[in-house]
Amino acid sequence: MVEQSLQQPANPDKRKEIKFTDQELIKAVEDRSQKSKTFAALEPANSPFKTLAEALASFKENRHKLIAFVEYTKEDLRNHVSVLPIGTYDSYQFILLISAHTKRHTQQIEEIKAITDFPKH
Repeated sequence: MVEQSLQQPANPDKRKEIKFTDQELIKAVEDRSQKSKTFAALEPANSPFKTLAEALASFKENRHKLIAFVEYTKEDLRNHVSVLPIGTYDSYQFILLISAHTKRHTQQIEEIKAITDFPKH
């Protein structure tokens, strides 16, 4: 999403359509009290990965790329705004969303591990 947003010209006039502050976005994504179902294309059955090792390697590779991008980018992340079916966000917020989404899944894993009869459940 960040790459796609940055391929478009900066459009600061679209900033007025952004409804969430950075903190509101992070809080909404990380909030596990609101369960949500993923898009069909992202369901585990539709995963392009054949093994857990493949998925983990891809996660690590993309994480490394994102960290390097954040450390070195000179892009105007705030003025590249994308309108999506789920809302309007700037590129900076997409990066926050990625991080918050990862934290949400980490919380989900911790919830599962806390089940008394884990891993048999």
